[in-house]
Amino acid sequence: MSPLTLIAQKYPTKDWQISTAVLAAPELERENATVIGYDKGGELTVIRQGANDLICLADDPSRKGFSVACYHESLEPFMARGRELKKQGKSSEEIFNIREEEAKAGTLEMPKQALLNVLTGQVNETTKEIEKTHLRYVYYIPFATSESTGLPLAPVSPGAPWIMNPGTHRAHIMITPPKGK
Repeated sequence: MSPLTLIAQKYPTKDWQISTAVLAAPELERENATVIGYDKGGELTVIRQGANDLICLADDPSRKGFSVACYHESLEPFMARGRELKKQGKSSEEIFNIREEEAKAGTLEMPKQALLNVLTGQVNETTKEIEKTHLRYVYYIPFATSESTGLPLAPVSPGAPWIMNPGTHRAHIMITPPKGK
């Protein structure tokens, strides 16, 4: 997006961002999760400090569709570094390579394992409710491989777990339940 488009972007209220961001969290953890969302100027910031180990990211209104995520706080250094590099204008490939190098050097703290939940859907423009939701799970296990986990490199059936980015700092188990199930 151009800087002019970003300036003209209207950001949802803090309450709406919080109530929708936590939809990716387990229900019992929603009330106490930290939420990172957008201030009126479009900057990402903590809009609610939580009391548990979960961090939720609000939907980015500059992107098409609706997507929120919640993850264990041990993933925050990895996530924050990605946001920082994106803000610097780095491409997805550059971000991957920089974080890979930093994780291998020990300058980017990576958890031994951590779960990220991603909820996608559509915003009903009339009610502002989130509809047609779909939740998927990303279980980070940095530097794991198919050989070390026994997981295939692609799902063997709908919704079956598989390992993505094996052998890298971003190695993770993907679990994507079929839509409508």
